[in-house]
Amino acid sequence: MENIEAHNEQVLSMMDVTNGEIAASMLMKSFHFKKALMQEHFNEKYIESDKFPKATFKGKIKDLSKLDLTKDGKYSVEVEGEITIHGETQPLKANVDFEVKGKTITANSTFPLRVKDFKITIPTVVIKNIAEVVEVKVSFNYQPA
Repeated sequence: MENIEAHNEQVLSMMDVTNGEIAASMLMKSFHFKKALMQEHFNEKYIESDKFPKATFKGKIKDLSKLDLTKDGKYSVEVEGEITIHGETQPLKANVDFEVKGKTITANSTFPLRVKDFKITIPTVVIKNIAEVVEVKVSFNYQPA
């Protein structure tokens, strides 16, 4: 077994600071792996990027009053919403660490996703090499519009 890691820096996310709504969208083909074969299998066999080109998230900060965007500081809040991957939509709750520094708001979170919840089929021959639960790490930098 080996650690499989991918990065995607072509993600669009917006946050409405008046009501705490957050949305994100990413192209699945923008994930980059260390090995080209892993990237090919991810797009063609698992995610089916031609059929399901995007993943999206729509949600809201649960307790917006805990996040003071008027002054620099660090804040931890829960975000709740729905994530859609591979054409399947699932509820998602995640703790998000926000940092306000000047006019920049940085949001970081790590959360698990179960592969089977998104009806992603893993071939039997490699089933022991692919995790049933994938750890997702996100980091967004927001600027005022």
